[in-house]
Amino acid sequence: MVRRVFVPLALLGMLILSGLQLAPIYNGTLLPLLTTVAAAGAVLISVAVRRLPAYTAAPASVLGLAVMVFVTVRVSAKAGQIAGPVPDVAREALGNSIPRLLTALIPIEPQPDTVLLPVIATWLAGLAAAEAGVRYNRVLLSYSAPTALFGGALYLVGPDTTAARATTWIPLAYAALAIVGLVASARPDLGGDALTGAQRRTLGLRVGAGAAAGLAVIVLLSQFLGPAVAEQGNATPVDPRNYVTPPQLDALDENPLVRLSGWNLNKDQHLFDAVVQPGPGAQEEPVIRLAVLNDYDGVTWRIGSVYRNAGRVLGRSDGDGPEVTQTITIDELDGRLLPGIATPERVEGVRVAYDAETGTVALADSLRKGLTYTVTSRQKPLPNDQELLVAEVPTPEQAARFVALPGKVPDSIAQLSTHLGEGVSNPYQRAFAIQQWLEEHYKLVADAPSGHAYPNVEHFLFGNKQLGGQKGTSEQFTAAFAVLARLAGLPTRVAVGFQTHKGSTAIHGADAIAWPEVEFKGFGWVPFDPLPKSDTVQRPVEDDFKPKAPPSQPPPPSVPPPSADTSTAPSHSAPASAAAAPATGGNTTLLALAATSAAVVLVLAYFASVPLVLANRRKRRLTAGPPSVRIDAAWNEVLIGLRQAGRPAPPHLTAGEVARYATQAAEPRAHVPGRSLRPAVPPVDELATLVNAVAFAGAAGPGEPQAARATAAATAYVDDLRSRRPWWRRLLWTFDPRPLRWHRKR
Repeated sequence: MVRRVFVPLALLGMLILSGLQLAPIYNGTLLPLLTTVAAAGAVLISVAVRRLPAYTAAPASVLGLAVMVFVTVRVSAKAGQIAGPVPDVAREALGNSIPRLLTALIPIEPQPDTVLLPVIATWLAGLAAAEAGVRYNRVLLSYSAPTALFGGALYLVGPDTTAARATTWIPLAYAALAIVGLVASARPDLGGDALTGAQRRTLGLRVGAGAAAGLAVIVLLSQFLGPAVAEQGNATPVDPRNYVTPPQLDALDENPLVRLSGWNLNKDQHLFDAVVQPGPGAQEEPVIRLAVLNDYDGVTWRIGSVYRNAGRVLGRSDGDGPEVTQTITIDELDGRLLPGIATPERVEGVRVAYDAETGTVALADSLRKGLTYTVTSRQKPLPNDQELLVAEVPTPEQAARFVALPGKVPDSIAQLSTHLGEGVSNPYQRAFAIQQWLEEHYKLVADAPSGHAYPNVEHFLFGNKQLGGQKGTSEQFTAAFAVLARLAGLPTRVAVGFQTHKGSTAIHGADAIAWPEVEFKGFGWVPFDPLPKSDTVQRPVEDDFKPKAPPSQPPPPSVPPPSADTSTAPSHSAPASAAAAPATGGNTTLLALAATSAAVVLVLAYFASVPLVLANRRKRRLTAGPPSVRIDAAWNEVLIGLRQAGRPAPPHLTAGEVARYATQAAEPRAHVPGRSLRPAVPPVDELATLVNAVAFAGAAGPGEPQAARATAAATAYVDDLRSRRPWWRRLLWTFDPRPLRWHRKR
């Protein structure tokens, strides 16, 4: 009786735990409820027919499975708002279950094609386990089907850390139920009193030998397999979704930035209607986002997103920011991208694909006129200027995709980026300087041709106004900001969307707009607005910046050539000058000798005094004052040394990046064959760390020992850097007076 009760219960519990292991990657509780019903139905049918012939179990269970499939399809279709006859929905769900599961966004929406496969697998596993464990009393063998089901659930969960944290107790409960089943199925005592002494000894030896052999096997396995198994604890599980290609966009949707000029020209084109219902604290005229473009190849911006099939719920909500509901009805907008306010959390009325990284939504099919859907978004609050002033951006290694600028960037654009970053080390200030430059120097028009490749950006920034230069749509403003920001080391992407207007639901072509976004640590992507404001007075670019001509082209003459009238003017005064020359000849000779003598004295004084002044200044700065001042002076010596060596550190680099740049700059530009490589340059990494400590800790920062190490590191580096230069540069280094007026630039 114990075996008949506890073995089925143990199997039922193990099957239910397999469904619970899968539940965290699903939205809601529908999936675990359906798998629990399937497990109970399969096990109870096998228990009910255990006294009947074995061939009756399969037909009875298949009939129960058919009923379970019907109930599953009907309930999940109603929950997922899927219309259609149950047989048609079931047929479509069975054909698409595997690809849908592997391309669905987590949390997965319980719909027929996402729940039917787990329910059928649970039922079949329950049938196999109950027949082996209940009918044939092979309990250990019966565990194979539930264990395979449990492993499949783990594989489908993959590297989802949220699901892993939510189900840490399930494997322990699974093992406990397995032990209960084995204990309940243990055979009764065979009657030890009926055995003779010799038989007891033989039985004891066999049991002892078996236990010893089992213990030896366990010890060997722990020694050989234990380390490998332990290392897997820190490994990331394989994600099966990587083996399936998610839905792809067509070329039109990959770069909606090129559509801005057409929309702006057809300013009265009715694209869609948006009824926006902002919650408390939400913006009254929010921007509806269509796409986010991450990748730039020097010619075209592209989305480059991975869209995964999703249900009504898009990702797990963090509950941050006010909620905004939008009911959108499509009119003349085409493509597959769905407009919606960032960041969408729920979409009802259509089945969509979602990119969690950018928070944008795409439709499985093309948009059609009259399509209506509802989006529930949660607006992320924007940080204020004070918060952004102390915010950092990800390193180039961390954000390589968002700072990449393939190909050759025109020199004029690079010069402008350097000009805007002079004296600015704060990332937010660099971004704001670019925004301010664009809004003050360029004109926003609606009829500018589309284009955002390097030549288009260069023409927009420096082109002749009579030929269409220095004006453009939001496409050119945004593309120019993004390129200039990436040159300054800021991770940047481009967004495309539509402006809304209070009191109006219609969105027209004139409302289409693009804007750049910069990523800051702790704040995510922050939008910037480089478009000129209504009260902005445009200033000519030439008044504030003029790019240097490329080396292959001579610079234009700064003074116009003399006209025919002015070219003869000097000849009228020539006779008078010639007549006056003899009268002043003697005085001129004396003045020439005096000037020559004074020049010789000044040159000798220069060559004698400049090295002494430089050495005295260096010694005084590195040895006098508190530790923080000496560390700062040591860092200044490194920066001055790089400038004297002809390798100045770019102004946008941080102290740590300057330290790495200094190591590279000290090496010769090319190795000369036959000449041995020199030892590595003395590092200045610790000095960069000390400079940061001084900047943020002030007088309470490093002490005397750190100041001494900073002085030694700077002196060793600069001396080694100088010794690696050619003889003529070392000579100029000795008598170079520029360090006396150079200020530190970090």
